[in-house]
Amino acid sequence: MAIREVLKMGDPRLLAVAAPVANLGTAEFEALLTDMWDTMRHLDGAGLAAPQIGVGLRVVIFEVDHNPRYPDAEAVPRTVLINPVLTPLGEDLEDGWEGCLSVPGMRGLVPRYRTLRYTGVDAEGRPLDRTVSGFHARVVQHETDHLDGILYPRRIRDLRQFGFSDALFPGEDLADD
Repeated sequence: MAIREVLKMGDPRLLAVAAPVANLGTAEFEALLTDMWDTMRHLDGAGLAAPQIGVGLRVVIFEVDHNPRYPDAEAVPRTVLINPVLTPLGEDLEDGWEGCLSVPGMRGLVPRYRTLRYTGVDAEGRPLDRTVSGFHARVVQHETDHLDGILYPRRIRDLRQFGFSDALFPGEDLADD
């Protein structure tokens, strides 16, 4: 339908806690999902949260399948996750480099739970209940943080591991997440 503008760090709407989705299946909600997919694909993202396009609802989308920006990442299935609940499975954290469409041109080393369970519903209101690890777990945590007004730089433990992609990784073609 439409490629939406992605809000950038500094916009106060990115700091708000998103409201639960109450009405699935409406034409307006379906249009939102279509716009989110179009926007994410246009920007070669791995995921997108509704607040990133100015919609304060608890909905995220994600998918990674042969994405040139993530050549070494395992596939992550196409998912619409509404009103998510994340439950870490253990205390094991793993550091990984992250970027964000709302923080363009930058990367940071972010600790995330290695394994977690997430629940919620899909676009048709069917329950989702998955246990995931690795890159899939990282993507879910990154996107759901947006629903609570958290951008990944707040998770970085050592700001020496945060900077512009071209300075951190000279010669590599890293776009934003």
